[in-house]
Amino acid sequence: MPNPADQPEPSRRPAPKPVPGSVLSATRFSVLDRSRTREGRPDAEALRDTVTLALEAERLGFHRFWVSEHHGVPGVAGSAPTVLAAAVAAATSTIRVGTGGVMLPNHQPLVVAEQFGVLESLFPGRIDMGLGRSVGFTDGVRRALGRDKDVADDFSAQLDELLGWFAGTSPTGVHARPADGLAVPPFVLAMGEGATIAARAGLPMVIGDLRSRERMLRGIDTYRAGFRPSAWASEPYVVVSGTVAVAATPAEARRLLVPEAWSMAYSRTHGTFPPLPPAERVESRTMTAKERGFYESGLAGQLAGTADEVAHELETVVKETGAQEVLVTTSTYDRAALVDSYRRLARVVDR
Repeated sequence: MPNPADQPEPSRRPAPKPVPGSVLSATRFSVLDRSRTREGRPDAEALRDTVTLALEAERLGFHRFWVSEHHGVPGVAGSAPTVLAAAVAAATSTIRVGTGGVMLPNHQPLVVAEQFGVLESLFPGRIDMGLGRSVGFTDGVRRALGRDKDVADDFSAQLDELLGWFAGTSPTGVHARPADGLAVPPFVLAMGEGATIAARAGLPMVIGDLRSRERMLRGIDTYRAGFRPSAWASEPYVVVSGTVAVAATPAEARRLLVPEAWSMAYSRTHGTFPPLPPAERVESRTMTAKERGFYESGLAGQLAGTADEVAHELETVVKETGAQEVLVTTSTYDRAALVDSYRRLARVVDR
């Protein structure tokens, strides 16, 4: 088992605690990008945009940059997170790079350990291993992956096996090369029973979304109450995740949310998650009552507004949750407006 004293953040020492008057500046802020595709643009462009955004996130001082895993989804190009993480890490030099996350039920733990072992070997001290328990988006995708919904029930055992490959404790006599003996910080995405699993394993936890505040707080309470110190983390480490959009006016910030809100509404009414459309086309669209309901729900309660408005909301979130870190995931059709939102956010959290 790796020595905790030798581990990268957050295992090496507790994150700084928020103090009065500097709640946001004492909190880490990171970025999760899902490589969302845009209408009329190739998937390859979405992947290149992710790498470009990572460079901007590094320049702006964000702590981590994570990528995600989705299979067979027209609106998401990020299907191979460890491959994309390698491209991001190669293009950047200081920001931590990881996954939010690798969906462990879709893979053999040995293969996941080997992939992260390669990443850590190539980019030492910069790699995070975010792990989730979701399976494929549709029955067809699950069949193509050779998985079914029940496999997610084995997540706790799969997690134990994965961590065992890094510790060199596999009972098979096989060693994961080059993962054996390396310290790649693991995080659990707290979906469903994820908070309980993260607590039992003594791992940092990522939980969202920011709109479901009561449910999020219950999950955090469950995690902290059941946390068992481990070689990976000596105390609970909470990352809260959600959409944050910052613009010059509240109306402009809300408009950033429009393409994603429509994509979510479309997926719930048509069964497929489409590429992001331009906001103006969504706003001029005639929607059914059902579509309108899902669309308005997607816009409601998000952290969107001017810098002052968002700063106030983020301070409230951090104080309520006691989170050490906020993982921001924002998608919109207008790439320039998206980058501008992150630039404004960086100024907010540096106050």
